[in-house]
Parts: sequence; C-alpha cells; structure tokens
Amino acid sequence: MNTAPEQRWAGPLSAAVARLCAELQPRVSERTAEGFGEVLHRLGAPLQVAVAGRIKSGKSTLVNALIGRRVAPTDVGECTRLVTRFQYGTVDRVEVVFHDGRRQTVPFDPTGGIPADLGVDFDEVSHLEAYLTNAVLRDLTVIDTPGLGSLDSDSVARTEQALGTQQLDPVSRDAVIGAEAVLYVVTQGVRADDEQALAAFTAATASREAGPVNAIALLNKADMIEADTVEGSGDELWKAAEILAAKQSALLKPKVADVLPVIGLLAETAETGGFTAPDAEALRSLAKLDEDTRETLLLSADLFTSWECEVPAGTRTQLLERMDLHGVRCALEALDAEPDITAGELRRRIRDASGLASVLSRLDSVFRVRADGIKAAAALASITALSQASGDRDERREVHDAIEGLLARPEAHQLRVLEALTLVAAGAVEMPPDLADEVMRVGSSTDPGEQLGGPGLPQAELTDLALERANWWRSFSSFGATPAQSRVAHVVHRAYFLIWQQLRTR
Repeated sequence: MNTAPEQRWAGPLSAAVARLCAELQPRVSERTAEGFGEVLHRLGAPLQVAVAGRIKSGKSTLVNALIGRRVAPTDVGECTRLVTRFQYGTVDRVEVVFHDGRRQTVPFDPTGGIPADLGVDFDEVSHLEAYLTNAVLRDLTVIDTPGLGSLDSDSVARTEQALGTQQLDPVSRDAVIGAEAVLYVVTQGVRADDEQALAAFTAATASREAGPVNAIALLNKADMIEADTVEGSGDELWKAAEILAAKQSALLKPKVADVLPVIGLLAETAETGGFTAPDAEALRSLAKLDEDTRETLLLSADLFTSWECEVPAGTRTQLLERMDLHGVRCALEALDAEPDITAGELRRRIRDASGLASVLSRLDSVFRVRADGIKAAAALASITALSQASGDRDERREVHDAIEGLLARPEAHQLRVLEALTLVAAGAVEMPPDLADEVMRVGSSTDPGEQLGGPGLPQAELTDLALERANWWRSFSSFGATPAQSRVAHVVHRAYFLIWQQLRTR
C-alpha cells in the first residue's frame, strides 16, 4: 500500500486526505495520477491566501503590512500587472517564472523590494515567486494579484494561469486552479460586479467559490470616508467605517465571512519600519505649533505641504506619504495626550489606528485555525474534479467510494460540516434564516462554546445543549425538511453529537 510521503501537514485532515491521494495514485490513469501529485504537493504547502480586488484598492500596500516588509510594489508598473507569490525561503530572492517553465533569479532592489524593472521580456513572464526569511510566511503563502478593472480578461487569465500549475494538461490544471483562501479588498463603494470579481479568484480548488469558510473582505482606505455623511456615525471616522463595512458585508455575504475596515497605508507604515525616529520628532514639532497653524495644515493635503511653518515642507511631504492626514491627526492627538510618548509607543498607536490588529485576528480565526479543514476540503474537491474529468466510470466510482469512506470517519466529519456550510451560504440549499445562521455558526468555529452559541457557559450546560440540539436536528431531518435540507440536517445532527461526546469525555 502506498502512503503519502512524510512531511508537514496542516493537521490530521490534510494528512488523511494526503494518504488517500497517495493510495489512489497507482490505481488511476496516468493523467489523473499526475493531477493527484499536484494535489499532494499543495496539501504539504502552507495555506495559500490570494489578496484580490480592484485597481487602486491598495492590495499591495496591505500585502506589505501582512508580511511586515515593504516588498510588494505599490506604484503602477509592470510588476503590479503580475501575480507575485510571497513564500518562506531560507535565502531572500525573487524568481521570474516564464510561460515555458524557465526560471530566472533577480535580486531585490536596494530598498529590499521587488525591482521595478525585471530586465526580461514582460510578455514571456507567467508570474513572480518571492522567497523571504519571514516567520509570517512559514504557514501562509501570500499571493498578490493584479488589480481588476472591470474584470480585465488579461489580468484574470494571467492570475488564473499563475495560481494553477504549468506542469499539468489543461483539464488537470483547471481542476486544481485557485488559491485556498482569499482576502478581497474593496473601497467605499461595492460595485454590482464585485461578487463576480470575487468569484473570479475562487478561494478553493476545482472552481469551488469563495465563502464564509475561506474568504474575508477588507474595506480599505477607511480614512477616506466622510464621517458626516454616514448616518449613525456621530461624525466619528472609525464608527462610520464600521457602519459602511457592515453594509458591504450584507452585500457580499455569503461570499465572505466578514468585512473589516482597515487603513492599509498606516498599517504598512507601522509594520514595515516606515515610521522612524525622525518622523516622531517631526510630529513632536508639529504638535508644538500654535492651534491656528495646526488647524490650517490639517485642512487638506495641499495646505499640509505648502503652508509656511517651522517644520520643513519636505519633512511634511514625507509624513503625508507615509501616514496621510488621518494618520498625522491620530499621532498629534496621542502627543497632545502624552507629550513624552516614545517613538515606539507612537508607532504602536498608529498601528492601532490602522485597524490591522482586527484583520490579523480575523485572519487567525477564519484562516489559520481552519487551515487543516480548508486545505483538506480544497484537496478533496480537486481529487473529485480530476477523477470526473478522466472519463473513466470505474475510476470515478473508485475515487468516489474512497472519499465516502474517508468522510464516514468521525475525525473527518468537519469536512462534511464545511461542505454543508458552503451549500447553505451559497443558497444551494435553502434554510429558514434562524437555521441557516445555526449552520453557519456550527461550521464557522472549532470551539464548542462558539459552535453552540454559548461561549463562556459551564461545560455541563454546553454538554446538555449539544445533546438537545443534536436531537432537534435529527427530528427536523425526519419531519418537515426537504430532501436537500435533510442531508444538511443529518450533518449538523452528527456534528452536535460529536461535540456532545467530546464534552462528556473532557
């Protein structure tokens, strides 16, 4: 019996799917086996998160903030039209990957970023792979994608090609294409085709669409919101941003788990070393200006850089480029409250004002915690698609039976739950709103308290609640549910039953 090679899996589900894939390889056609090999490779790699969105939405700035290094180009140029995969490596380098499979290593530029001029024929380039000795990238590969105009076909085609694999035939490549999770960046106005754009960067392989399991949207450039135009904000900028994010969440769900406000420029400046001790001293000087001069400077970007005052115009221009007016205002407020605040603490205040902490926390709770399930579900979808594309009925049946055998195991039931959540979220199975919310809750966490809707409850109460809900969903599956609802209800019933067993044995 073949077994998956020993390597670092995201968790037990990924390891089980890898073993299944390795066992099936010698029993399927050569073409299908080749695709399974790619699935195995992806299973053993870190979770792949694509950062997608429209042109000028600030994707690359957010990529830099997530990585903690200003390495992704943010000015419009050739490199911003390419997919760039940022992954962990023992030696910092950039590899240019050509359409014919050739690779050419180029150095980072003197600032540590990807060079603006690659020195190669751009039309021959498939994508870039940047390797960084960066701890963040040990368990997360960040994929910076070209901005979408109105779903520009060249950008989409280039992205799909780079997110897939060049070694497989077209059928196999189509089956394994796509990142496993997606951060979708929007600005103030969600357009009618944003949902279509989000689907173009499918957040799972085999054309499985993005959903609450593996997609988060970010409302970037929140500092550009005019708070006085947002009802209920009380003219508070961040409150206005949260209200707009909630409205966008209603538009984009169930394609995304959440929409979070963020100020990418501030996050990048705070996280990548862009805020320096001289910047802190310049802000101290601004804080000491008379009130009228300060108010005038903060009226607009033009006045901030052109109005005469003791702080040199060039210094103010640098501050504006790194923090924008909102960031400067936040820093001055901090200095007014604590004139002796250190440069390090001032940087932390700027980071707090960016909203990055909430983004990183959600990234952990939606992506990292569920990486095992996300990767395993994506791999199973790819395995299924590859077998279906083979045209061999016996092969399809054998693969189907093997997958069903895996999913019948208690430890693999989480994959069933993720599948049920995706079906309900996408509207493929219609459920009453309260039951749909419960399915989403059970599938959106691995913590029993959160799954049961009672975080913080005593274990005894959670145990009773788990058994009560298990019995309720079993009854619903038999009485009153449609056939499609019944299948989902069976999955939820078993999920609660397994939670009950888990709580009893603690």
